[in-house]
Amino acid sequence: MITRNGVVAAVPPDHRDQFVRLAHEVSFPIGTRIFEEGGPADRFWIISSGGVALDVHVPGRRAPTVDTLGPGDLLGWSWLIPPCRWHLGAEAVSLVRAEEFDAAMVRALCLKDPVLGSALATYVAGVVGRRLRSTRNRLLDLYGPYGSGFRS
Repeated sequence: MITRNGVVAAVPPDHRDQFVRLAHEVSFPIGTRIFEEGGPADRFWIISSGGVALDVHVPGRRAPTVDTLGPGDLLGWSWLIPPCRWHLGAEAVSLVRAEEFDAAMVRALCLKDPVLGSALATYVAGVVGRRLRSTRNRLLDLYGPYGSGFRS
């Protein structure tokens, strides 16, 4: 069951049903690599339960976790922005249940319904901004000189 907060709440009420009808429930056991940085971003998820670690490839090192997502969070934004390749990697840190969306179907719906498309694009832009700040802060914590991280 999709929660009516986060990305779903960002969609105007009279456009939500056509959006949520595109979802189907999936689950990922702990330790599952959901996607890899650089891979094709052909779907996205709204997390119902569990946790997902987002990580970034750092040559010569183990991929550090830059953010952790939980219930209600949008997992994946790269599906909306060409060339539609994942900018981060993702791994289930616990059993994850989520609503999965086929990106091509959602993009087609956005073209047919510009109000829904605008609402999704605005929401995803906010997610991108938050994730970029989180990634920057985490990488500065791990690899930058002491005191170089931005704190909000």
